[in-house]
Order: sequence, then structure tokens, then C-alpha cells
Amino acid sequence: MPTYLYAVVMPDGSDGEHFEVFQRMSEPALERHPESGLPVRRVPVPPQFTTNSDTQRFGDSNLKRLGFAKFEKDGDGRYRRTAGTGPDSISAD
Repeated sequence: MPTYLYAVVMPDGSDGEHFEVFQRMSEPALERHPESGLPVRRVPVPPQFTTNSDTQRFGDSNLKRLGFAKFEKDGDGRYRRTAGTGPDSISAD
């Protein structure tokens, strides 16, 4: 269910307290605050999109933030650390 942002409509027409409500998209917008009964209006909010692309999930800064180290093949059976903490390089030996 989406979360909708509402604002209490003050007597002068300005926005008062803001609050969020989980509602089905098929439900009509609230006209009154669920607790106080004051008039409210739905506040338009642009959609929030999150992506879980491999580039972001396995990016050097994210791996370091999560406490992982990343090594890339450097040649001759050696791997060089490119992110995180740990030894500068490791080998297959």
C-alpha cells in the first residue's frame, strides 16, 4: 500500500501539521484528520524510486561502508584491494 502525505488545513488556508497515512490507491483521499477531525488535504509528493542495480550494490563505496573488501585480479595470480580494509594484495599461492 502506498503512503500518502496529508496536511491539516488551517483556518487561514495554510498548511498545519503534516502526517502520513497508508492507504490503498482505490481508497478516496481523507477529508478529516483521523484523530482530531480537522479538515485535511492530500499533499502531492513526487514518487520515490530506488534502484538495486549491481553497480550500486557492489560499488566500491557501498562495499566499504558495509565492511567488505573488494579485490580485483592484477595479474600473475595476484589480486589488488580496490575497496574496504585489509591487505593491499593477496595471491593464489
